[in-house]
Amino acid sequence: MSTSIFFDQSNVELVDICQRWQLTFSEGSAFELKYHNQRLALHKRDEPKVSGIIVDFVGGAVAHRRKFGGGKGQAIAKAVGLKNGNIPSVIDATAGLGRDAFVLASLGCNVTLIERQSVVAALLEDGLKRAYQDPEIGKWMQQRMRLHHGASQNSLNELGIEADVVYLDPMYPHREKSAQVKKEMRLFQTLVGSDDDADELLPPALNIAQKRVVVKRPDYAEYLNGQTPSASIKTKKNRFDLYSVL
Repeated sequence: MSTSIFFDQSNVELVDICQRWQLTFSEGSAFELKYHNQRLALHKRDEPKVSGIIVDFVGGAVAHRRKFGGGKGQAIAKAVGLKNGNIPSVIDATAGLGRDAFVLASLGCNVTLIERQSVVAALLEDGLKRAYQDPEIGKWMQQRMRLHHGASQNSLNELGIEADVVYLDPMYPHREKSAQVKKEMRLFQTLVGSDDDADELLPPALNIAQKRVVVKRPDYAEYLNGQTPSASIKTKKNRFDLYSVL
């Protein structure tokens, strides 16, 4: 299934990316993909002064979190069961920009990312390619992070792989007012819409996970699929709901 987006049709590298991800040119699209300085970026065309969104695992905020974010003491690490030498394998079934998956990979987990939106998957692929070539993190990135394009409702069964943990972080309206979150959430919700079918993710996730399913939610959100978790880990803004399958 193709997705329509605006892009510079004279940029050979960009055209190749769009063809690979079945992204078709649309003059009327609200979004534009740009490829500059070996980076793929997503822009909202009616907000030219707003910087584009890229996936960058090497520098910026993601690198800072890898180095100074708290390691295995982070709530997400505790949520997936990363402790006492136990390093679970993870399927991130709602990969998005891959930030949580990267945190887990940087702590030793092998992570399979599943992303159904073609534009977002293209951004992820671009970020992974650059990370794979980085002299500092490239070796373990190649070993621990891999991307699969598809809808998790189907892909969780079709992939034919097992993992200790299935991690879910479906789109949910944020109340935060920071400029960065506001920009990304506005852009993403306009691009992909809300995850109205998010409840459908929990049953196949419970079927695939060998140990637990972890669902990340804003602290004010209801339980996914109306199902009460086995336990929850709460942070200042979010909640990790744990569904044990043992």
